[in-house]
Amino acid sequence: MRGRDGGKRLGAEELGADLGERATLVQFSSAFCAPCRATRRVLGEVAGLVPGVAHVEIDAEAHLDLVRRLDVLKTPTVLVLDADGRVVRRAAGLPRKADVIAALGEVL
Repeated sequence: MRGRDGGKRLGAEELGADLGERATLVQFSSAFCAPCRATRRVLGEVAGLVPGVAHVEIDAEAHLDLVRRLDVLKTPTVLVLDADGRVVRRAAGLPRKADVIAALGEVL
């Protein structure tokens, strides 16, 4: 997962869901993306294991303004937000569970 993303911040109104108490895993997906389904499973498992972490999935095609603002170029793209909604890590493609947990470790 890549490093800092210029301090961009997201809130519940942009995500359409509440932020996690400690961190939020934001997944940009598209309808016919097979890796997106696997990513949903991985992020859901991690969010279930780590207290205070939420997983939010966003339909990239329905939120093009947000996709452009955050420079999302492919799906799945995963952003790790801290408790204040700042983007602190990002990755494109199917993440490994260990990498997601390691990225969260830097935030928590």
